[in-house]
Amino acid sequence: MSSASEDGLDALVARIRACRVCREAPRGPALPHEPRPVLRVSATASILVASQAPGTKVHLSGLPFTDASGDRLRAWMGVDKDTFYDAAHIAIAPMGFCFPGQDAAGGDLPPRRECVATWHDTLFATLPPFRLILAVGRPAQAYHLARLGLAAHLKPSLTETVANWRTVRAAGEKLAHPVAVYTLPHPSWRNTGWLKKNPYFDAELLPQLQADIAGALGRS
Repeated sequence: MSSASEDGLDALVARIRACRVCREAPRGPALPHEPRPVLRVSATASILVASQAPGTKVHLSGLPFTDASGDRLRAWMGVDKDTFYDAAHIAIAPMGFCFPGQDAAGGDLPPRRECVATWHDTLFATLPPFRLILAVGRPAQAYHLARLGLAAHLKPSLTETVANWRTVRAAGEKLAHPVAVYTLPHPSWRNTGWLKKNPYFDAELLPQLQADIAGALGRS
């Protein structure tokens, strides 16, 4: 990416971090707290972690995945914190940039709709192609598979979409800009039961994911 393009990306990220659309022009109820958009991108990252939205701890820290979910995700990826937070190699761009708040039961609400409508198409048109995308959760899977022309691989449920990981990965590798796409569940500890019911995830998917990450990072 040229220096002019890098300047354009920096300006775009600055605009995203200053965004208040979910407070000032919301699609539905306004965000119940001050916005704090969280993302980490660069002109050189070869890996994209496309997650859902920040939780309470990330809203406070301003750094993505500073929680137990982040520990599990890094274990899935086979990387340490220094590697994970090296934006020159790994970009992190959630479907909702701000913590969306919680429902009556204390669970996180879905990503705010304003983010995709306002920013995502421009952001991913500005970023260079990735070699590897981790589409974490159904909102990220729906958006990125459609963006790449792979929408036909989004199944009726997350479980079916994740189970179809080999086909999705192979389809991405055939694109004009080949990209290994992994459709993943959220690394929340609430999904421990799901992982136990789907042992292929640990036994088959994660070894291939870790090998692809090592390749994208230039490791043997």
